[in-house]
Amino acid sequence: MINIASVVGVSPEMLNGVYGATKAFVIALTHSLQHELADKGLRIQAVLPGATATDLWENAGLPWQKLPSSIVMSAEDMVDAALTGLDQGELVTIPSLQNGEDWTQFEAARKSLAERFGNSQPGLRYRSAQKVA
Repeated sequence: MINIASVVGVSPEMLNGVYGATKAFVIALTHSLQHELADKGLRIQAVLPGATATDLWENAGLPWQKLPSSIVMSAEDMVDAALTGLDQGELVTIPSLQNGEDWTQFEAARKSLAERFGNSQPGLRYRSAQKVA
């Protein structure tokens, strides 16, 4: 199963809020499906393209040809990279990310943080002065 998200799902301030939120949902859904279906033998992937040379840009009012050419990937290259990522077993494929270790470190930090979410008391920074003393 290949879900098409966007790098904006990780960095929503790059574009408008609704687009970023929907793409973040696709990433979260992909992670959840992988967790829930891992033992079923399904391959699940989220593809996070950056700027890609498609009509989406023109439909949004900014043709991709007006973007810096250094950030726009051809649709063919994006699809080829996405399928290569799927073949390599990646859960998340970011075709424009040059160093895959960057994503690996991001995911490790996210998972480490999540391990610290379950506490019966608020963090010290959220407690009133009377409760801390």
